[in-house]
Amino acid sequence: MDKLLVHGGHPLRGVVTISGSKNASLPILAATLLTDEPCIIRRVPDVSDANYMLQILQNLGASVERSSGTVRIEAEDIRPVAPYDLVRKMRASICVMGPLLARLGEVTVSLPGGCVIGDRPVDLHLRAMEALGAQVEVESGNVIVRAPDGLRGAEVNLRGKHGTTVLGTDNLMMAAVLAEGVTVIEGAAAEPEVADLADFLIGMGAKIEGAGSQRIEIEGVSRLGGTEHAVIPDRIEAGTFMVAAALAGEEVELRRVLPRQVVAVTEVLRAAGHDVIEGEGRITVRRGSDPKGARIVTEPYPGFPTDMQAQMCALFATTPGISVVTETVFPERFMHVAEMKRMGAKMERTGGTVVIEGVEALSGAPVMASDLRASAALVLAGLAAHGTTEINRLYHIDRGYEHIDDKLQALGAEVERRKD
Repeated sequence: MDKLLVHGGHPLRGVVTISGSKNASLPILAATLLTDEPCIIRRVPDVSDANYMLQILQNLGASVERSSGTVRIEAEDIRPVAPYDLVRKMRASICVMGPLLARLGEVTVSLPGGCVIGDRPVDLHLRAMEALGAQVEVESGNVIVRAPDGLRGAEVNLRGKHGTTVLGTDNLMMAAVLAEGVTVIEGAAAEPEVADLADFLIGMGAKIEGAGSQRIEIEGVSRLGGTEHAVIPDRIEAGTFMVAAALAGEEVELRRVLPRQVVAVTEVLRAAGHDVIEGEGRITVRRGSDPKGARIVTEPYPGFPTDMQAQMCALFATTPGISVVTETVFPERFMHVAEMKRMGAKMERTGGTVVIEGVEALSGAPVMASDLRASAALVLAGLAAHGTTEINRLYHIDRGYEHIDDKLQALGAEVERRKD
């Protein structure tokens, strides 16, 4: 099992190119199941979650060819059963449900795994399939969904007790593109990754309007064809490197980034006293000379993303003054707090809120990654800490960051990957 040693105190400077979005690529890969024609997808990041999804597609019977960041998939003869051994490794595997149901009229998928960051039920996904006329059973850890009479368009509201669902919106959209009639999704997730999936589906011949808003309208078609598509840049990776620059950088330029998709992060960094300069497809971040505490409240897009909360905690740990972080999307998503306190951070949690008193410096220590974004936050904390931080369970960070150690080394960080 790999671990990462981060030797703190080396300022970051230079250029980093942002990879394709992990969260956009997974449902797009799943959507290739909707057609028997070849699809070519570019800028698929080399991360373990994408690799797992490709393995699932192959297990379902699809032909998969991969060359660097380009993937060619042909799902000509596929099966409706997604295997437990692969599905359990990541929650996003649930998004094969929609396309398999739409194309084959039935699907069996194991209840998925992934990060342990609180309760993330799939009930909204199942309710959406039922709204289109499907029959749902849960048996022995498997979800069995059938539509013997085909799927029919309907009006579906996806708002749950913790807001809307990105993967649920993806699943419903993929099922509805081949359903008879019109489907209207109210309370749809408005994230850019949903809009990117819609663009891919439209390229296949789907009729979709409103993606990227809370109301999406889909007119079903009889079949879809192959297409080519380039995945959007990963806004969470971009935000992570923006925070790294504010925390431990002199001047870092991010390339292949869409500034409009990281506005919430940009606003907080500026409020905390750092310089963020936007350009066409690029952002430059300079650490401020007089940083100060700030407040964030996580919300669905375009609000501050929950996937950036842990990284901001790392920044605030050494920012003078008091910072307040409130998590409304996954209120239990604070497993990184205890590990940062091992490094000397002053953080106090009450429910879904953490109050952080910035300290002069953190100290390197052995820490344990508990989920994808927490592991990224521990890497960031280690960049500015005195001494060496040893981050165990590195497989978490490999789920969503493409070659993060290589990219940090190119910026001047001293990090090394080792086997236990």
